[in-house]
Amino acid sequence: MKIKSILLTDLNVNRANDRHAELANEQAAIQWLLTHRGDHMRNLAKDIVNEGGIYEPPLVHFEDTDKVYVVYDGNRRVTCLKLLHDPEMASTEDWRKFFRDQKKEWNGKFPSKIECQVEENKDRIDEILYRRHIGSQSGIGQSQWDAEAKSNFVKRTGKKSKVNVAEIIDQKLKEAGYLDEGERLPRSNLNRLLSSELFRNRVGLSVKNNHVELTHTAETVMETLSRIAQDLIGKVITLDDIWDNDAKKKYLNSLGKEAALPTDEDVLSDPVNFKTMKPIKTAIGGKPGPKPKPGGKPSPKPKQRKHLIRPEIDYGVLPQVHTQRAVDVWNELQHHLEFGKHDNAISVLFRVLLEFSIENYNERQTVPNVQAGDKLAKKFRKAADHMLTSKIIDKKYHEALIKFEKTEVVLSTNTMHKYVHSKNFFPSDTHLKSMWDTLSDFIVQCLAV
Repeated sequence: MKIKSILLTDLNVNRANDRHAELANEQAAIQWLLTHRGDHMRNLAKDIVNEGGIYEPPLVHFEDTDKVYVVYDGNRRVTCLKLLHDPEMASTEDWRKFFRDQKKEWNGKFPSKIECQVEENKDRIDEILYRRHIGSQSGIGQSQWDAEAKSNFVKRTGKKSKVNVAEIIDQKLKEAGYLDEGERLPRSNLNRLLSSELFRNRVGLSVKNNHVELTHTAETVMETLSRIAQDLIGKVITLDDIWDNDAKKKYLNSLGKEAALPTDEDVLSDPVNFKTMKPIKTAIGGKPGPKPKPGGKPSPKPKQRKHLIRPEIDYGVLPQVHTQRAVDVWNELQHHLEFGKHDNAISVLFRVLLEFSIENYNERQTVPNVQAGDKLAKKFRKAADHMLTSKIIDKKYHEALIKFEKTEVVLSTNTMHKYVHSKNFFPSDTHLKSMWDTLSDFIVQCLAV
């Protein structure tokens, strides 16, 4: 394998790409990608422009006959780069305009060369492609991440496709005059810092249903975000300082000691959409942004809920030494066990997760009067009471939790006991979902200590 910097004009998009089999020439191959992978090509081009390049070198082979390098892996990347380099190569005016507009967004001089992986042996190229694109093959090929691995990556890095928290923060800070238009906020580092709800909540933000919400007064949150932005821009904190969860906690704790984070006194009674508040100053004190216009597309039909713990929600639960077993159970419930297939397993592990969580809270917080022989209901009540007196939860939520201790069918420990121990009591996905929706915040708080 050899890495070589090659002129874009010396690279040929493969007319015999396995995506489409053999076509007439390079132009036909480019046209095929724009026609059959249009949305993907647009998104890829935008990403290349935003990132200022590509991350993986294309796999190429030098063809003596035509004196060019033919691309065997990375044809979409090379096509986007060639069209950004020369938008007139695109086959339609719409595509030419798109790539002209994208090139205007490029920061600095557009590169005429890119690094490529050059292979001389075509058999070796086929072996590389076989391992990259034909699946895991029992470990021989590339092993794709499962839902849990993807979730762990997102929690660690803050990279999400549906909502870019850092982009919205950058926009609001500039809109309110906290940042100059020319200042470049390191968005990837900010997304990493705010990679989970646990960290976003500490700065007064939350992500719900792919929207960023303001949970504390706008004035306080903007001051906090401005401070973080300046620390990132001035390199007071760098990627090394926020690489993992412990480092993120350390930085946020330092802001807390400086009274630079929102407090309980700043909490809004009703969260508001952070992105749509215009202008930001009118939102101080929690006034809502403009109402949406009537009409428009009908709301999409909601997807059927397959998991007890919704996989699309980041609850901010982070693995710690003393909660690792509980987090393992959490991950199974959130990513692996599905209603209709694993109802009994879900009901049993839900109870296990509840017990582990309560035990963790009572031990770590040294909750008084907890006895080893106490039933789950008593341990639950003592944890809930302690959370109330410690102002971790409010009175309204405490009242809702107390119902769990009593004999109501859906929210009783007796019901959960039967799910585990009774051979004639069958799990109900409706009951399990309702119980989770009521207890989720309580369990999260139990695991956070």
